[in-house]
Order: sequence, then structure tokens, then C-alpha cells
Amino acid sequence: MNSNSHKTPVKLVRIKSVVELTGLSKSYIYDLSNKGIFPKRIQLVPGGSSVAWVESEIKDWIDSRIHERNQGVA
Repeated sequence: MNSNSHKTPVKLVRIKSVVELTGLSKSYIYDLSNKGIFPKRIQLVPGGSSVAWVESEIKDWIDSRIHERNQGVA
């Protein structure tokens, strides 16, 4: 039995969807990701230029921003 058989399927989203989910610009998303304060992108093909993000990580990041706002941290 595969150890991944009970996991929720991972959904990868491209930059357009990340922009729509966050309301941030493409360049700012890449900048935040490069600084390590936004979920890391995944290179889809070794040596290629296509990248994507794990949708659940983006949603978790959004939730963390809301939590920090509610706690008065940010």
C-alpha cells in the first residue's frame, strides 16, 4: 500500500492564480518568495522556466496573515 494513499491530493497553481488568491503583483510575489517570507515555488521541469506553488501553502500563508492581523502582530 502506498504511503500517499490517504493524503489529500496536492494542487499546484501557476502565478496567475497566486496573484488572484493574494491580490499581490507577480513581481512582489517573486520578491517575497526570494526573501523567504512567502511559500517557495516549485520548478515544474528540471532546467525549465515553468514554476508553480502548492495551493494549500498559499492559503496557509493567507491564513497566517489574517491571524497576525487579528493578534495585532502585523
